[in-house]
Amino acid sequence: MGLTDELVPVLKKLRLSGVLQSLEVRVRQAVDEQLSHEEFLVRLLSDEVDRRDGRQFDQRVRRAGFDSLKTLEDFDFQFNPRVPKAKVIDLATCSFVERRQNVLLVGQAGVGKSHIAQALGHRACRAGYQVLYVGAGDMLKQLRAGRADGSYDRRLARLVGVDLLVVDDLGLRSLTVEEAADVYEVIRLRYQRGAMILTSNRAVEEFGGLFGDPLLASAAMDRLLHDAHVLVLEGDSYRNPPPGRRRRAAEASKESKT
Repeated sequence: MGLTDELVPVLKKLRLSGVLQSLEVRVRQAVDEQLSHEEFLVRLLSDEVDRRDGRQFDQRVRRAGFDSLKTLEDFDFQFNPRVPKAKVIDLATCSFVERRQNVLLVGQAGVGKSHIAQALGHRACRAGYQVLYVGAGDMLKQLRAGRADGSYDRRLARLVGVDLLVVDDLGLRSLTVEEAADVYEVIRLRYQRGAMILTSNRAVEEFGGLFGDPLLASAAMDRLLHDAHVLVLEGDSYRNPPPGRRRRAAEASKESKT
């Protein structure tokens, strides 16, 4: 029985079986580079830390439930120069998540609000935060179903319990009385307890009208906008660009990289 065979049960008991993936390479490296025992051990265990971090990151991304995998590296800032790139990059540090602040991404359809929202959520997952992405319509549907089957509190707790909640496309239509109350509850329970990103085709000034009740609207907006980052995205639609618009943007992007 070789040394590796003896190590297998020990590593399994310590829940370090992943070490075996890089053990042979690191042993060879230690011999070739004449590493000290301490340096060899540091490199071997660092491999295991990296593996676990990568596995946990993948789990966070999967649990977030993103509509699609969007990153800031994939976002074409050249296409719409009026998109506030500096502010978006600053938000990508995820300091707003640490400070439990809200981010509102507003503007017409197709300018990249959902892409940026999910890309920021992806960055938050990479930074170690628990994230949940949900379309506003789906969120309200889930809460409505919760009222019917007695799972309302559990569904609401899921929306409130993550570090960052991303709600996409709020305000595509007016809210019913129950839906307005649900949105208020999410905002109220997350206030100063967790960060939130909202995207909407409506201007911020129109948000209050969604709630119907002026008092409910005032209470919701007071919490939502407190210390919030509001980004207005303007420009052409990525999905339906004017003729030749995307080609010119692609050429400009290519030139900027040369």
